[in-house]
Amino acid sequence: MPRQQLRIRAADTARINRELAELREGLGLRADWPAEVSAEAERTAGVPRLPEFDATDLALFTLDPPGSTDLDQAMSLSRRGSGYRVHYAIADVAAFVQPDGAIDTEARRRVQTLYFPDTRIPLHPPRLSEAAASLLPGELRPSLLWQLDLDADGAVLLADVRRALVRSRRRLDYEGVQGAIDSGGADEQLRLLAEIGRLREAREADRGGVSLPIPEQEVEPVDGGYRLAYRAPRPADGWNAQISLLTGMAAAELMLDAGVGLLRTLPAAPSAAYDRLRRSATALEVDWPQGTPYPDLIRSLDPGRSNHAAFLKECAGLLRGAGYHAFDTAQGVAPPADPGHAALAAPYAHCTAPLRRLADRYAQEICVAIAGGTDIPHWVSEQLLGVPALMATGDRRAHEVERACVDLVEAELLRGREGERFDAVVIDIDERRPASGTVQLREPAVVARCEADGAAELPLGERIKVRLTLADPATRTVRFAVA
Repeated sequence: MPRQQLRIRAADTARINRELAELREGLGLRADWPAEVSAEAERTAGVPRLPEFDATDLALFTLDPPGSTDLDQAMSLSRRGSGYRVHYAIADVAAFVQPDGAIDTEARRRVQTLYFPDTRIPLHPPRLSEAAASLLPGELRPSLLWQLDLDADGAVLLADVRRALVRSRRRLDYEGVQGAIDSGGADEQLRLLAEIGRLREAREADRGGVSLPIPEQEVEPVDGGYRLAYRAPRPADGWNAQISLLTGMAAAELMLDAGVGLLRTLPAAPSAAYDRLRRSATALEVDWPQGTPYPDLIRSLDPGRSNHAAFLKECAGLLRGAGYHAFDTAQGVAPPADPGHAALAAPYAHCTAPLRRLADRYAQEICVAIAGGTDIPHWVSEQLLGVPALMATGDRRAHEVERACVDLVEAELLRGREGERFDAVVIDIDERRPASGTVQLREPAVVARCEADGAAELPLGERIKVRLTLADPATRTVRFAVA
């Protein structure tokens, strides 16, 4: 599920930052590292396992938000006859992490990096994730290097992966890349990123898949309080994502063919979820004509419009059934009957963000062993079938953090406005207590509980006036009543 990104951009962030620190404490989350983990990271940072194959001649570049230092991926793009060749280097975390060592044990406890508006709690010690293992420009790094050959339409002709020594040449950010492309000043690699990215987006549409351009939310100061704004993702964000998705789908096919692997799966959302989403569209004044398929609607939206951005955020709810499925026919565990990811309309694996997500290290090791015709490492085979349960725990924790941050920010947005009236749409009702349900506001784009007076039922799907009765950041609670 795409993560909602919240960022605080205020002159005085002390109050929200204090509340966020209290939130982390209340959730029992610690950002510090056990001494043995830090010591092991310091030791292994200087003596990683280096591959024999040298690919430092590749003109690799990274593309991330400005200031990022945990760089999982770097790419090099070129033409190959009428088609294309994609080289995609992924940080080789296993080159630094000893199986069952202190770092490995702590990573299996943390499972994934957790993101807050003011900070993050990383999966691996920064000595590795932001330094020794990160694909920083000018630095020699071990990697798992994918070679993906595409035809003129962007379809995969060949997919291979091997361990390789690489050196990224450039660290780029989305704004700079988009600006270079829009101005006509982009070099050949960046022009190819746009070209390949658009081809892969077209293939996704042909499959019936859809990638959500989740907007970044910014909390801005206004009139002694805060308001919620959105930063629309640029086309370059999507093109970059398509290269990662391309690699994840190639990894899934490789593992399915071999009968061993770890997939990211997603069943089709139930019709009730789409009904709820239609009510959100009504609340946010997003036109969703009858008969328009959901993927076509998403591709028609403009994330630069605040109501469209808010609706895209709500669409992420359709991905909440995503999970991991491990299989190993040698251990008597078959692949899933339906190995697909409903949003992508194809099998898919998480394998491109090992600095930030535990599952990716396992998928990487399986893929490089299959491609090289070698045995899968014993520690991978031994632990593989237990990884989905670990990832489920991590996903629940990440969703809890995300929901708590959103609740806190929404309470801050509405603090001091108790008694005010707002336009809203009832998007859900409690079947056992139809006087209680959930409403969505148009502005600010808040979703919260609402109560009707007495025994009256909330009118599902209808516009109503609501009155704010509670906005408490301390408990991260927002409540409305029918006005």
